[in-house]
Amino acid sequence: MVRNIDIREFADLWRNYPVVDVRSPNEYRKGHIPGAYNLPLFSDEERAQAGTRYTRSGRLASVQLGLDLAGPRLSSCVKAAADLSKQGPLLMHCWRGGMRSSSMAWLLDLAGMDVDVLKGGYKAYRSHIRNEFSTPVPLIVLAGKTGCGKTEILQAVRRLGQQVIDLEQIAGHKGSVFGGLGMQPQPTNEQFENDLFEVWQQIDPDRPVWIEDESLSVGTVSIPRPLFNQMMASPVIEIDLDFGMRVARLIREYASFSADDLVSCIIRIERKLGGDIARKASEAVRKGEFDLASSILLTYYDKAYDQSLLSRAGKVMRTHVHLTEDDPEKNAHILLNNSFLHVIAKTYGISYLS
Repeated sequence: MVRNIDIREFADLWRNYPVVDVRSPNEYRKGHIPGAYNLPLFSDEERAQAGTRYTRSGRLASVQLGLDLAGPRLSSCVKAAADLSKQGPLLMHCWRGGMRSSSMAWLLDLAGMDVDVLKGGYKAYRSHIRNEFSTPVPLIVLAGKTGCGKTEILQAVRRLGQQVIDLEQIAGHKGSVFGGLGMQPQPTNEQFENDLFEVWQQIDPDRPVWIEDESLSVGTVSIPRPLFNQMMASPVIEIDLDFGMRVARLIREYASFSADDLVSCIIRIERKLGGDIARKASEAVRKGEFDLASSILLTYYDKAYDQSLLSRAGKVMRTHVHLTEDDPEKNAHILLNNSFLHVIAKTYGISYLS
């Protein structure tokens, strides 16, 4: 049986049943629903051919060409879909809920499978998640200068039972110009939003959500504007750690990378650092003087951080917490016991913070 369902019903089901994406491999790589299986009706080249035929000769000619192109692989598609259908009804989509998903659904129905086809296709899914990022949630923004260990503190906060959105983990980047070192290639911006929504939809809006203060861009991807606007308007807990501890943390994180990699990162911010300062930092890296190089770079990042906070000065609730040790577990407990959380709870009208 084939049903055509809207995005709301589809969203209620996709965590429990297999999602089948019949778009071409390149469309899938650019962005897909997390966990979706790609059973492409056409290869990338075949899709282009069918599209050209449709434009030049109309629908019938395009359908005839599509049958010729897809025919040889339909048997393997049915076999793969049959294996997936053991998990439950298949949730299927193409780009706009058009010919590709309808044709594949018809075939699988003929083979005795239950298929739910998403009206509007992947385009409807993308529109849905963009709208969902506008849903108000009780965010707590953890801010602090580079080297304070914010990401590790958030991970400890999560282990203590709190809700956390780890933007850097999802983006595959640590945020600064050095943030891509040692990381896998970042997802496309589209896939970043899809992966972020996978976390977003599991949030309990009656409990606080901890999130790290970030720029709009995290490496090559961008935080969805509705979420970023919420971050800019949410209460901020600003932490600080002694300069020497922050230098030591940077050395631990980055001294193992090659001098060439580190210097190439410094060159990317040469205009902002100034030529002389960039040269001194690069020379220090080449000589293995990581204390000096880290101190130079932290001074630059500290100035940039101070400027970014000015844009929110006086506009949001904010508290400052001085940390005396670089111990994420201990610091997480300090933050969770801070009286500022009671003010946040009252503001949001929530009571559960521990």
